Amino acid sequence: MTRSPTSQKPKLRIILCAPRGFCAGVVRAIDVVERALQIYGPPVYVRHEIVHNKYVVESLKAKGAVFIEELSEAPAGSAPVIFSAHGVAKSVPEEALARRLFTIDATCPLVTKVHREAQVHFKRGRKIILIGHAGHPEVIGTMGQLPAGAIVLVSTIEEVAALTFEDESNLAYVTQTTLSVDDTRGIVDSLVRRFPKIIVPALEDICYATTNRQEAIKRAAPSVEAVIVVGSPNSSNSQRLAEVAQRAGCKISRLLPSASEIDWQMFGAIGSLAITAGASAPEILVEQVIDAFAERYDIAVETLTTTDETVFFPLPRALREKAALG
Repeated sequence: MTRSPTSQKPKLRIILCAPRGFCAGVVRAIDVVERALQIYGPPVYVRHEIVHNKYVVESLKAKGAVFIEELSEAPAGSAPVIFSAHGVAKSVPEEALARRLFTIDATCPLVTKVHREAQVHFKRGRKIILIGHAGHPEVIGTMGQLPAGAIVLVSTIEEVAALTFEDESNLAYVTQTTLSVDDTRGIVDSLVRRFPKIIVPALEDICYATTNRQEAIKRAAPSVEAVIVVGSPNSSNSQRLAEVAQRAGCKISRLLPSASEIDWQMFGAIGSLAITAGASAPEILVEQVIDAFAERYDIAVETLTTTDETVFFPLPRALREKAALG
């Protein structure tokens, strides 16, 4: 990261939010691919983007990872097939087993927790409501843990109002892990008012990293003229960060995949800026954004820290054991 010397450049105060960037689940998922490449050699096949970030995906491609959307694209043989951090429907490992593919599951443990919650509710005969965004890989994976019709998806308070069940006394809900905390709270409140006997999660389903990054940007956004969220457009938690910043009082809030996407007509005349990054965005992209502003501004960077993160998820057992033997 570079800092421009005092010059005729306009001054720019930058608030760097912390925590930001990689969460423990993303670190684990990337480590799974890199460790598999080290142990087994390329190619290693990855079903869906391991995490939603183009820079990460391209970096892993350069090391020998091959990204596929369906198992049918993976050839028969001993090359590992890795399931992404977002999780997969039960039909995917079943198909892999039928084809005798060697698979490694990089699903984030917090997503696995939601899968297990849903399975427990189903075994106890409850109808399950999933709060999430249709089409997101995590939602597809969670709904795919159970037979069709066992889980009902809702995304808005209006959809909650339209719900009808034969037995309203035997309901439970779970949530996608990367949602807006505030949006989800409103939907949950509506569910609880509508169905007072609904079973709530023992622990918050929205992941700690999503919550922490949203809290940091909430604190920073009201005190700056603009916010940049570094992250990919298909990253749910990154999209939510940009929305949270705008709702917190910052009129200019943009999700940018890289420094090359900065709109200088929009950001060329500001005096203060907050920068954060989605949970799948590497720190190098944040540094490149700061460097881009340092070329045009006399920048002063300060860090706003709302909490320290110490969460760590170990690699899947098969990789740990193989590495120990190697």
